[in-house]
This record gives sequence, structure tokens and C-alpha cells, in this order.
Amino acid sequence: MGKMIGAAEFKAHCLRILDEVERTGEPITITKRARPVGELHSAAKRERKSATFGFLKHPHYFGDHDFTAPAYEGPWNAELGILD
Repeated sequence: MGKMIGAAEFKAHCLRILDEVERTGEPITITKRARPVGELHSAAKRERKSATFGFLKHPHYFGDHDFTAPAYEGPWNAELGILD
């Protein structure tokens, strides 16, 4: 396990702790009454677990569908007088 600090100490020295995590890359666990409540990781050194942004760039999502064509050519229910 990495370094652990209390929430009060984190609040008092937040900027110094952020600089330390960025410099060393070592995560810090923040505790409240000796229970872990959060973990601080360096954004530059953190591994991405999943690619949330950009996943639609995959060729699988580019089909031969014409997105400008109408989805339905027939009359709508409201045009036929059906108001369910």
C-alpha cells in the first residue's frame, strides 16, 4: 500500500501534496478516522482502464447506411387519424 494521510492534513497541505504526487507518481490514500475514503493518483502516470472517449471512431461504427435518407417513407399515425 502507498502513503496514507488524514483528511485534515490533506486539506491543510493540498497543493504541496498534489505537487508531490505529480513529481513521484506514487498514489496517496486519504483517510478519515483511519478509514480510506479516497485515493489520489497522478493524471500523467495513471493508466486508462477503458477508452471512453473516441470509441465511436472504430470502423465498425461506419456502415454503409445513408444517415441523410428518411427512416420511414409511409404516412405517420397522426396523418392517418390514429391518435393512440
